[in-house]
Amino acid sequence: MGGRIGGGRRAWLQRLGAGAALAGAGGIGGWISRALANGDLGGKQGVVKLDGTATVDGRAAREGTPIALGQRVATGKDSQAVIVIGQDAFLLRSQTIVETRARSGVLSDLLISTGKVLSVFSKKPLTIHAASATIGIRGTGAYLEVEPADTYFCLCYGEAVVQGPGMADKLVKTEHHESPLLLRNDGPAMRADSAGFRNHTDSELIMLEALVGREPPFVKDGKVYPAGKYG
Repeated sequence: MGGRIGGGRRAWLQRLGAGAALAGAGGIGGWISRALANGDLGGKQGVVKLDGTATVDGRAAREGTPIALGQRVATGKDSQAVIVIGQDAFLLRSQTIVETRARSGVLSDLLISTGKVLSVFSKKPLTIHAASATIGIRGTGAYLEVEPADTYFCLCYGEAVVQGPGMADKLVKTEHHESPLLLRNDGPAMRADSAGFRNHTDSELIMLEALVGREPPFVKDGKVYPAGKYG
């Protein structure tokens, strides 16, 4: 699927974009609404949108700054960045630090040192490292918040295996945000407790997937199922 959107889907995206605008006419929220309505999202790489400040390997970044596999990206205080690396796209919220690793020229590992990041990945084996947790995935959308005390993990859609110290492997399968987890190390073994949905939206996932020419699986025939539940 290409980056341009036409026909009946454009009208639907315009309505979706108008809803996203309710979160704020400026910054990332406003940009998402306009980008969805225009259908002008494909073909971009590196730093696609920056609201505030960010660095790539410690050097100040701006919109259009290229990002290669193996580099470290950090957002500043009160900042957000949308980045694309190959066929994978990311929304980094304020004070987030991520680093990528590659195998045979393809993203194989995502390291999240701290912060909040929403990601969509092409179909390939990949491991997310977040504090003491490791999460093996293949072609999914995922949202993580890495804090000193715990890690929040929502598998937005797809399949993942969550691993941690002293904990049996936990298989997670979802279609639409059904099983958020809070991963904690407060005893001899890591715990994976059920958690509520928080701090990311379907509009953001649709935008990230559109940047790499895809649609999330919860979009069917130009409609979101269930409509309006997750923004």
